Amino acid sequence: MSLGDYTGMAPAMLYSLLNMKLRNDYRDLDDLTLAMNIDRQALEAYLRERGIEYHAQLRQFRMTPG
Repeated sequence: MSLGDYTGMAPAMLYSLLNMKLRNDYRDLDDLTLAMNIDRQALEAYLRERGIEYHAQLRQFRMTPG
């Protein structure tokens, strides 16, 4: 599945897909965004606006409390 137009995906689906790819296919978010030609800062900003943040030490996205 391509993440090229991630803005068209439901946030929960995107969150789940990114975590699966980080767990199974990529070392970290830099590796994933480089391989998929995605602007990392734009992706993180998009998800942050939806209450989802990347935690580098865990190598995964998490829902923010609140």
